[in-house]
Amino acid sequence: MGAATALFLARGGMRCALVDRAGVCREASGNNAGTLTMHMTRAALIGYALEGWRMWTTAPQWLGADPGARATPGLSLAYTEAEQAMLESRAQARREQGAPIELVSPERAREVEPGLGPGVRAAALCPVDGHVTANLTGQAFRHALVAAGVELHEGTSVVGIEPGGQGYVLRTGEDVLRARRVVLAGGVWLEQMLAWLGLHVPIKTLVNQLAVTERVPGVMRTVVGIANGLLSLKQFDNGTVLIGGGWQGIGDRDRRTTEIIPQNLIGNVRLARHVVPALGATRVVRAWLGFEAETADALPIVGALPGHEGAYVIGSVHSGYTSGPYFGRLLAEHILGREPERALFDPGRLIHAT
Repeated sequence: MGAATALFLARGGMRCALVDRAGVCREASGNNAGTLTMHMTRAALIGYALEGWRMWTTAPQWLGADPGARATPGLSLAYTEAEQAMLESRAQARREQGAPIELVSPERAREVEPGLGPGVRAAALCPVDGHVTANLTGQAFRHALVAAGVELHEGTSVVGIEPGGQGYVLRTGEDVLRARRVVLAGGVWLEQMLAWLGLHVPIKTLVNQLAVTERVPGVMRTVVGIANGLLSLKQFDNGTVLIGGGWQGIGDRDRRTTEIIPQNLIGNVRLARHVVPALGATRVVRAWLGFEAETADALPIVGALPGHEGAYVIGSVHSGYTSGPYFGRLLAEHILGREPERALFDPGRLIHAT
């Protein structure tokens, strides 16, 4: 989101720098599953997610490179009566917001994804799902940012921001940067960053588990999930299968440390093998954890910061990989003095002065 905002600001004629503690898309964005999904996007964000999906699937045209974005159908499955009720309710809510999701029979689901195992009770199908290769995203954005003239400060930690002159002073460990405007785009670290400006907004930190298999011949051709949200499966061009679904690990966002909970990894893999039995013939080669941010109302925080002229924030978008570039473009339009085509999400509803 930060990289997209910087890119569209620069293309809009603004002199822009991007300051990142690690590097472009190397923190939470680099540890992400990269799922493009309508099934798991909150109904209120479907319009944004559809625009984000269109951006990802046309990335070479506006980003200048292909970050491994692939459009595929997406299936959400139900195995129990409770999951079926959840599936139907969520599909209806998302359809009302424009998502082309339809309820289909188990037989139709197997036509779309022949690798499914037994026991499917009901399914929902969306033709506009897919995935992006997270470790290619940073490379693509970095190339585009440099081409647009964005000044990159990678490996630079900001330790504080304060008003100064006609803008803001950013203090790093070794230097001071000055800017007329500042955009905070720090994911789970936004709570700490907002505190630099005397603002407080609690940010819940999810510590999501991911695992990837060795390369195998094609075992699936869609993005597959379960209505209860405990599984997300996709196979990449190189044959590896990514297993996710929000199973939690142990993490400390301040220390930036994470730890796998073994029984959660086992449970996630068992569930994946149940849904796509062919995965039983392959091995998991790596597992890791990534941070996901969530606000108190589980909606994004995107817009101008009250009481701080020229300061903005962007983050905490549920299923944020899908709509992230679009939110960045919307915020850039707002900063450039243009009317965004969709509403932002006012930070004032969440922020209280400390």
